[in-house]
Amino acid sequence: MSNRKSELEVLKSDLEDRLARYQAHQRRETGALDKDFEEQATQTQNDEVVDSLEHETRTELVQIAHALDRIDQGLGDECERCGETIDPRRLQVLPYTTVCVNCADN
Repeated sequence: MSNRKSELEVLKSDLEDRLARYQAHQRRETGALDKDFEEQATQTQNDEVVDSLEHETRTELVQIAHALDRIDQGLGDECERCGETIDPRRLQVLPYTTVCVNCADN
C-alpha cells in the first residue's frame, strides 16, 4: 500500500508541475500574442488545447487526492461501490482508481 501511496504522491507532484506550466502558458508568461494574424490563430488553437489539458490534469488531481484519502483511511484497495478488493493489476495500471473493473464498466 505504501508503494502505491508513494507512486500517487509522485504522480500528484508531476501533475501539479504540469498544471503550473499550463497556467503560465495561459497567462502568456512567455510573451503576448504574435502580431501576425495566422500566428494568432495558431496560438489561439494552442490555447484551446492547453485549456483541455489543464482540465484533464485538474480532474486527475482530484482523483489522486480521493485515492490518497481512501488509502489513509485504510480503504485504498477496496472498491468504493461494491466493497470488493480491487485487482492489484488494475491498481498498477490506474493507481488512482477507487473502483473495481466490474463497477467501472457499469
